[in-house]
Amino acid sequence: QVQLVESGGGSVQAGGSLRLSCAASGRTFSNYAVGWFRQAPGKEREFVAAITRSGDRIYYTDSVKGRFTISRDNAKNTVYLQMNSLKPEDTGVYFCTCTQTSYYWSASAYENGYWGQGTQVTVSS
Repeated sequence: QVQLVESGGGSVQAGGSLRLSCAASGRTFSNYAVGWFRQAPGKEREFVAAITRSGDRIYYTDSVKGRFTISRDNAKNTVYLQMNSLKPEDTGVYFCTCTQTSYYWSASAYENGYWGQGTQVTVSS
């Protein structure tokens, strides 16, 4: 079992920044790739970013490239999502998830993984 807890969400104006954290406990976190998803009201869950176990490879969905940065500190069992130049369309509940599968870049890799409870991000125009 891996327990994931997200934090750092909040309300910001467009152009602002937030840093989300995903803190893990339980099994060895460095054995897991980690992904961030988001879900806006009335919309399907969207795969946003992911990072490999060691942090040497990263995936971003096109809409966040150049604005979001995913990173991890395995010594602290934490993954971060730095979000800059936020837009109203970035609004949603952000979830972190982890998987032991190798295809970290695919949303399907996380379907049977561990999930956090989510943190709300609201960007106003």
